[in-house]
Amino acid sequence: MSASRHSRFTPDRGLTGRMVTTMFLIGLVYVGFTGLLIVLLRGAWPLVVLISGGLFVAQFWFSDRITERAMGAHRVTPEQYPQLHGAVDRLCALADMPKPRVAVADNDMPNAFATGRNPQNAVICVTTGLLRRLEPEELEGVLAHELSHVAHRDVAVMTVAGFLGVLAGAMTRIALYGGMMGGGNRNSNDQNAAIAMVLVPLASMVVYAISFLLTRLLSRYRELAADRAAAQLTGRPAALASALTKVTGQIAAIPTKDLRQAQPYNAFYFAPALSAKEAASRLFSTHPSLEQRLAQLRKVSDELGQ
Repeated sequence: MSASRHSRFTPDRGLTGRMVTTMFLIGLVYVGFTGLLIVLLRGAWPLVVLISGGLFVAQFWFSDRITERAMGAHRVTPEQYPQLHGAVDRLCALADMPKPRVAVADNDMPNAFATGRNPQNAVICVTTGLLRRLEPEELEGVLAHELSHVAHRDVAVMTVAGFLGVLAGAMTRIALYGGMMGGGNRNSNDQNAAIAMVLVPLASMVVYAISFLLTRLLSRYRELAADRAAAQLTGRPAALASALTKVTGQIAAIPTKDLRQAQPYNAFYFAPALSAKEAASRLFSTHPSLEQRLAQLRKVSDELGQ
């Protein structure tokens, strides 16, 4: 789960350790939750396992297409966006990594994201709002940030970790329906259904809460790791800092309605879709504060200067 063997992005042991820990803990909770469903709803367990397993595999395998469609992105050719492709080409050559597919989302909110289960199946996307607002060096800083997510493989981890909490809710609905519709002794079924209707939703909420907190902790660290790796690769932390400041300020000015539509995907964005008022609350934020990110980039700048 560290940076790709063929990438020149700086490996981050702290990020690798956090990804392994997050996946282990969420996987442990998820297995326990599935076991609870099987015990409580014996008649429904084949349906639960089959559907939940199928959803999980589909989400992981098609994560790039699912995310692109959800965020309104479409893939673009070098002829359509020569400057964007040129910047990605230069950075991939500098990082010695395979070039991901390039996409653009027709959205005035300045932002970017990366998705995909591995570097060979990755997609890097920017919004038209970002392209309009950033200078070439600032854009390269943002693209390097997103490419570092691909190289470190934390995109796949976030995709899986975030989906498991949602999957727990889907499994709950499947299990309760299957358990109540199962055959056998009616009194026994009624009793099992009553117990299940209390315990299963409660367990589902616990799974979701644990997944939510663990992914938030991982997300904040991975953003700092991506900033650091991008600044070190390009050698221009000031350009990335300028892009961060500009993007964060512009996002705060986007209409609240548009921000709310984008907020479910905040964990994947370069900067969170938050208004100035919402940005003040950091307890459950997917990103570290702008001040933290800028302070780290100043530190990287000092290190490069030395």
